[in-house]
Amino acid sequence: MTSKKPIAWIVDSTAYISEELKQHPDFFSVPLNIHFGEKQFVDGVDLTYEQLYAKIKKSEEFPKTSQPSAGEFAEHFKVIAEQYEQAIAVHLSNNLSGTLASSTAGAELAGFPVTFIDSLSLSYGATGLIEKGMEMYDNGASVPEIKTQLEKMAGTVHNFILIGQLDQLYKGGRMSGVQFFLGSLLKVKPIVQISKEGTLEAIDKVRSEKKALQYLVDKVAEGHHAGRRKIYLMHGNVLDQAVHLKNLIVEQVPGLEVEIGDISSVLAVHAGEGTLAVLWFD
Repeated sequence: MTSKKPIAWIVDSTAYISEELKQHPDFFSVPLNIHFGEKQFVDGVDLTYEQLYAKIKKSEEFPKTSQPSAGEFAEHFKVIAEQYEQAIAVHLSNNLSGTLASSTAGAELAGFPVTFIDSLSLSYGATGLIEKGMEMYDNGASVPEIKTQLEKMAGTVHNFILIGQLDQLYKGGRMSGVQFFLGSLLKVKPIVQISKEGTLEAIDKVRSEKKALQYLVDKVAEGHHAGRRKIYLMHGNVLDQAVHLKNLIVEQVPGLEVEIGDISSVLAVHAGEGTLAVLWFD
């Protein structure tokens, strides 16, 4: 009988999946679900990123998202358990979704030992934690040591998000009717942030696209004046605009490495096409 590998690394599909993670042999992403009326699609499996945006534009029904059930998570864990002794799973903020609770219940149903981390974030906020955990493990750290360090890191990601579609944020229940009305009336560009507690908060608003981009550039410059680091620039189906923003950032902060990636399909449902976000850990 072939011996099992020691550890698997798991995220949900709201995390940013870098090329390095895609190539990692022990990395797994569990997809969330996207609903258009009575029809359910599995994120990235039977609904691609491009198809989602096309359906949002054409559909009269606003899409909704949901986490996998405990039973669905259990099925994923049973498959992983055939090859691995244990796993570390990093999920999006428990204050934004019931994903972590479903995943925890699923591991119990599967009888598979999983160490869970609430990222208190999403997108690269979860990715950065799983990458740090992998690095620590490769350097000989134990699972309890990794858990302690990742829990210290959780919620410390710097993030500034320019919402692409106010109506989607409103219909998804992420902003009040008053905020939506005023925002639409004044044509403002809302800037939101995932707080240290893992909640979504409106932190500012700007009146034009040009000012909104400069706002993001200024925030990056403020956070990187002391040294050269790497940041992540996520976008909602606006690669040209993301590249333009990257150029503005590099012009103001020479030497800074900027990796561009897509916001996940699940996040695109709420934030909408045109969303731009900058994220980094210290």
